[in-house]
Amino acid sequence: MKRVHFVSVTLIGTLLMTLLIAALMSEKVYLPSVNSGTSTTTSSLKLPDTGQVTDYAATVGEDSDYTLNPPTYTDNGNGTVTDQVTGLIWQQTDGGEMTFDTAVSYCENLTLGTYTDWQLPSGYALFSLVDLDHNPALNTTAFPVSSAQYWWTAEELVGDSSRAWVVNAGGGIGAHPKNETLSAGGVKLFHARCVRNAPAQMTSTFTDNGNATVTDQNTGLMWQQTEVSTTMTWDAALSYCEDLTLGDLTDWRLPNSKELRSINDDTRMNPSLNLIAFPGAQATRYWSSTTLFGRTDSAWFVDFISGLASYNEKVGQLAVRCVRGG
Repeated sequence: MKRVHFVSVTLIGTLLMTLLIAALMSEKVYLPSVNSGTSTTTSSLKLPDTGQVTDYAATVGEDSDYTLNPPTYTDNGNGTVTDQVTGLIWQQTDGGEMTFDTAVSYCENLTLGTYTDWQLPSGYALFSLVDLDHNPALNTTAFPVSSAQYWWTAEELVGDSSRAWVVNAGGGIGAHPKNETLSAGGVKLFHARCVRNAPAQMTSTFTDNGNATVTDQNTGLMWQQTEVSTTMTWDAALSYCEDLTLGDLTDWRLPNSKELRSINDDTRMNPSLNLIAFPGAQATRYWSSTTLFGRTDSAWFVDFISGLASYNEKVGQLAVRCVRGG
């Protein structure tokens, strides 16, 4: 009798535990989260810092004032390099100049360091490599100097398959015609650098915190949900975010170039932002906290028409969206 009684209590305990777990899981289901993309391939990818440590401004809040995830690389001694922040494994010496289609095939068929699961990187993954305290914008201790002017990503511009996203040697990202590269009849040098352990396409899942902020579940960054209605200069943008109190939080700052570009959705245009997560978002240029290397007068922006990252004179009037965390 005691044995039967013991089994029944165990079964009841197991049942209660199952119900408790189900109840806890249901709490997660009802979190007000919104997915910013259509891809079912989602994966967390921590953002390395831009590498900028040089001070360019007296105003507090520039990129070099914040060190969160310093870029760290390990040379694996087999032609590959591991990014210790993202966990991605990269081809150390790029494959040279080639067309977009050749680049896709080249990476898919590459065997390097005994690995065969190489791929052409997404824009999100490739942009994570830029080092904005140097020109070319690449850590040349980890990666040999290359003659590349651009590196291919695996992503085409939404609605225009004749253009693909590329990261340029200066540290920006934009969509360029595929026929600009030398072997496609152009005069520029577009190279391929392959990656492994990377999602084919990043999509962000945002949680609405109910206090005019949203959290990107991929990066852990918390964002100002509705940007200020007026544009401002770069210095004014730094001060605005440093002085912001939102959601009872005061540790806001202007995002660096990589952070700002991380919320871009390459499946959207005009704006290339999730309008559920960011209602009223503008298809325009937003300031980052990152200064153009060697230039005190210009800083990087992201244009959320499509996701272009380029630079503008700091006296220009651009939009602002603040961030915290990292």
